[in-house]
Amino acid sequence: MAYIDLPTFEEMSPEIQERARPIMEKTGQLGEIFQLLALDEKVYFSTDMMVQNYLLKETLLSYEIKEAIALLISKENSCKMCVGVHKNIAKMLGLSEKKIEEILAGVDAMSNTDKEKALLKFCIRAAQKDNYKMTKDDIDALKALGWKDTELLEAVAIVGYFNYINTLSNVFGLGE
Repeated sequence: MAYIDLPTFEEMSPEIQERARPIMEKTGQLGEIFQLLALDEKVYFSTDMMVQNYLLKETLLSYEIKEAIALLISKENSCKMCVGVHKNIAKMLGLSEKKIEEILAGVDAMSNTDKEKALLKFCIRAAQKDNYKMTKDDIDALKALGWKDTELLEAVAIVGYFNYINTLSNVFGLGE
């Protein structure tokens, strides 16, 4: 139960209702994070644009890597709601239950390539409060493994998104 009053479908703006209607028709409900974001159109549409462009569209990073980042950062941030949501999204994107549990067991437990593991460890490090201590050497080590600047930017943008959405979820008690 959220710590603040969340809007019902009827209380949302017509523009947000338009986005919510297909979800309501498909699942019969809206998730608390959707309702929270719907409190403010600017916040909702800015967040939705990030989701569409980083997570749902085909991008430089595979869906598996993007969902691994989502799960690892959400777990790191103790966001139970986001871990649950992204376990389901990962399944919808074709990740097996075994692969999802492997991700949640941590990077070292994963059967991914060393190159992918290095990126995921970098992402976890980038999510930390002291990420300002990261250096050019951290980036150069990933580039030496074959990661391109644009892929690294996308990965860190996804990390930033999950720090943002996990904060909203945790602060407002979503999924409790």
